[in-house]
Amino acid sequence: MHRPGIVTAIPKRRYKFGEFTVAILGDIESNDGKDYRYIAAVIKGADTQPGVYITAEQDHPAEKAGTDYNMRIVMQDGAEVIGSSSAWHDLDTFATEALGIVGQLLNLGDEEPYKLM
Repeated sequence: MHRPGIVTAIPKRRYKFGEFTVAILGDIESNDGKDYRYIAAVIKGADTQPGVYITAEQDHPAEKAGTDYNMRIVMQDGAEVIGSSSAWHDLDTFATEALGIVGQLLNLGDEEPYKLM
C-alpha cells in the first residue's frame, strides 16, 4: 500500500463506525510531495495501522493559489482519485463525505458513525 507520507498531523475528529475507528487528521506535514488538507485514516479493531485512507489533497502545484481538492482513496490494492471539489476545504464537509465513503467501502449500511472527539 502506498500510504500517505505523514510526518506530522493533528487529530481533528475521531469516530467509531461499527468495528472501525476513523481518525480525521489536519495540519498535515508530509514527505511525499502532496499538499493534504485532511486525511481520514480507517483502523479496524485493534489493528495498529490504518487499512484505508481517504485524502483531500490540493490538485495543483503548491506555487499556484486555489482551494480545489482531489479526494483519493488509498487501499491495499492501490489508490484512486474519486472526485474534485473546493467544498472539501471544510472539515465538516470532508468528514461527512469521507464517512459516507467508508460506509460504502466497508459495507456498513446498518451502522451509524458516532463522534468520539
